[in-house]
Amino acid sequence: MNSMNVIRGCHLRKVMMTRDMLYINGSWTASTGESALLVENPTSEEIICSVPDGTIQDTDLAVEAAKNAFDSWSKSPIQERIRILHELSESFKKRSEELAEIITSEVGTPIEYSRIAMVGTPRVVSKSYAKLLDSYKWEEEVRNSIIVKEPIGVCAFITPWNFPLHQIIGKVAPAIAAGCTMILKPSREAPINAFILADILHEIGLPDGVFNLVSGRGSTVGSRLSSHPDVDMISFTGSTSAGIAVTEDAAKTVKRVTLELGGKSANVVLEDADVIRAAKSSISACFANSGQTCSALTRLIVPESKISEMIPVIVERVSKYKLGNPMDPSTRCGPMVSASQKESVLEYIRSGITEGATLVAGGPEDVEGIEKGHFVRPTVFTDVKPSMRIWKEEIFGPVLCIASYKDEDEALDLANDSEYGLSGGVWSSDPDRALQFARKMRTGQVSINGGPFNVSAPFGGYKKSGNGRELGVYGLEEFLEIKSIQKPIQ
Repeated sequence: MNSMNVIRGCHLRKVMMTRDMLYINGSWTASTGESALLVENPTSEEIICSVPDGTIQDTDLAVEAAKNAFDSWSKSPIQERIRILHELSESFKKRSEELAEIITSEVGTPIEYSRIAMVGTPRVVSKSYAKLLDSYKWEEEVRNSIIVKEPIGVCAFITPWNFPLHQIIGKVAPAIAAGCTMILKPSREAPINAFILADILHEIGLPDGVFNLVSGRGSTVGSRLSSHPDVDMISFTGSTSAGIAVTEDAAKTVKRVTLELGGKSANVVLEDADVIRAAKSSISACFANSGQTCSALTRLIVPESKISEMIPVIVERVSKYKLGNPMDPSTRCGPMVSASQKESVLEYIRSGITEGATLVAGGPEDVEGIEKGHFVRPTVFTDVKPSMRIWKEEIFGPVLCIASYKDEDEALDLANDSEYGLSGGVWSSDPDRALQFARKMRTGQVSINGGPFNVSAPFGGYKKSGNGRELGVYGLEEFLEIKSIQKPIQ
């Protein structure tokens, strides 16, 4: 295995890791290329790691390994898959602090959120698939037919930087459970956690070729995986524009494609809601992970009669939303992942001001007292109109847009006024009223009165937010083919 210097968060930022091998067919293997991708700490703006810039040849070797391993792994005992998933979950628990600090150093996620969401959630997801396998029915009889569910084959995963390990495990865990083999291309901004995952899977004895890791660029490794004739399924999480490119590449081989793409989710406060509670909750619902969340509730839709009551609460809460070093446990908002992402978010803030929205918190100015890092001030706009860019386009930063409505029909129209449909929220003192409103929202997931995320429920989007589902039994079945065997009728 290649050598690795361990970095412990931002406070040892002079120490640099090197992961100079790819994980192919159960061993660490030199890339056929000579280039490397550099990983920047977005807080210190220093390089903390380099990983191989994988090639098409590397990708082909990984696909070949996965293809050769499929026949054996697809027939592996269910109890062996359960063991692997349980041990994976336990490994995350044992290495929780190391992984949390690594992800904070890669992405800039505040450390407390890294511990809970970036590492804790993958640990629970892995265990949930082990539990699911205990009772999953692989066959059923329908009249004279036996309906059989079988692993789809070789799967390729292209994953994002914002929830790097969680998005990886949301694909790797059900693929292991289904009996599929796989190739992972992690994001170039946050690949280190994926290399640690490869270490873990090697240590717990996943058979050679079942899991393969090729770091690299979307234009080379990603495109080759999408179009490769021996890849049976491609699962992509990222921007809508990149998802369209993946789909176009995959169409040539008619492989299965699942996409988890962008979002511009609405958080609707109905007239009878506890507006103070809803106002307070709206901040974390939008700004978690520094606003770099596809399912963030970035559009807050409020009754005209309540808006004057809610705005002061939101402004006061944002003023106390601590921005700074993400390794400080009291920090709530870290940096954007890169200089280009920071500039993109600032451009949206400037656009909101130019188009006439009312800025009530934050803004495009530099953060006082912070000299380094890609930081953006948590920002809130009111009087946002549906024609504005900040209402229509995914910003992917700490920017909350607030609009008001006169009646519930208008509130629903505003909520559904998006080309996306990934998440949503609704607030009401009457749970039945909230449920009825949630049923009308054109989106893949809705939280009622701040209901928490459920790792056993399906996650995915309507419209341009993608297709297919992750997590729970629905996530498992994305990795299965269905065969009907007809018996003669006696």
